Formats: sequence, C-alpha cells, structure tokens
Amino acid sequence: MHKYELVCIVHQDLDENAFNGVIEKVRGWIGEAGGSIDKIEIWGRRRMAYHIRKQREGQYVLMNLSLPPAATTELDRNLRFQESVLRYIIIVVN
Repeated sequence: MHKYELVCIVHQDLDENAFNGVIEKVRGWIGEAGGSIDKIEIWGRRRMAYHIRKQREGQYVLMNLSLPPAATTELDRNLRFQESVLRYIIIVVN
C-alpha cells in the first residue's frame, strides 16, 4: 500500500447533498479497491485561475489515502468519467 494525495475540483453548482454524494462515491471506489482514506479536508469554494468547462469557481477537496498501486488506474478512470469532478490529480506521497 502506498500513500497518495487526491485533490479534486468539484462543480460549484452542486448543493451540499450532491457534493457529499460525490465524496461518498469516491470513498466507495477507494474502499472497493482495497484502500482506505486517512483524512479528508474540504477546502471549500475557490476561484480558479482559468475557466474549466465554462466554470470560474470550484469546490476543492483534498484526500489523503492509502491504496494499492495497481488500483490507481481504476480510480483515475472512474474520476475521469464523473461529470461533476472538473479536475483531479493523484500524487504519490513518500
């Protein structure tokens, strides 16, 4: 198991229930892959430096997680097809 940081920018127009649903969906994908989430930090709504999908703001979330290295490709694929996630990055922390 490696340690990773996942930073997601979620669509700004989601209400609190939909936003929490996106976080729970990501949490479920990580759990299915045999990983665990150590910490979740919700940074809140922030202005982006440039437009992404015609959006100027987004809701930022940082997740510290432990995940098998082979599972990152599946997580990457799931995040890519999640329409409410504007951008994301998975970083190895060691």
